[in-house]
Amino acid sequence: MRAAITAGEWPVGQRIPTEPELMDQLSVGRNTVREAVRALAHAGLLEVRQGDGTFVTARSELAGAVRRLCGSELREVLEVRRALEVEGARLAAEKRTDAQLRALRSALHEREKAYDAGDWGAFVPLDAEFHRLVLDCSANPLLIQLYHELTDAVTASVASTVHDPWQRTDISHVGLVEAIAARDPDGAAREAGDFLDELLAYLDTPRSSPGQPSQGSANRS
Repeated sequence: MRAAITAGEWPVGQRIPTEPELMDQLSVGRNTVREAVRALAHAGLLEVRQGDGTFVTARSELAGAVRRLCGSELREVLEVRRALEVEGARLAAEKRTDAQLRALRSALHEREKAYDAGDWGAFVPLDAEFHRLVLDCSANPLLIQLYHELTDAVTASVASTVHDPWQRTDISHVGLVEAIAARDPDGAAREAGDFLDELLAYLDTPRSSPGQPSQGSANRS
């Protein structure tokens, strides 16, 4: 079961097979399945929801620990994410390859297509993938690993609120990509920090009512 989670066979947010299905698939008894589920839930990889089933919440113990520390508070996740993304963007501008830059531009294009189409189911993973690619450009394995683990918590938090119309604000990442393309570390760090600062400020903006966007809503450029 742990292998299915860490390999992504059961992605974050997905309900795992039922107890009888797991008994059949793994050729083990009911008690063995229950003990495994309890152990993985204790490690933060699974969450048992009475009446709904058992869901994957993280792909590793590190991601589970991050998720527990962050709780369900999106602000806490974003604050940690900001610390990693600012330095990641700075390093990306210094170390990115031409192939990575092409991948970034392609990911940005797909992200914006999903946003323009209002396809939130596609937008959330595409947005997460774009930011993972930025960190991949940093060429710092530890930073990349830390961010990849945090992304599970970020994706789960965003996915849980994406149907809230007030979450449907977007901040263009064109400036970030162009700073990375220009090998401008300070500019890339500033773009990464500014966009997350705006997201954090948006979370604090009082909501009015549907049809009346608040002044904190971000504009695309």
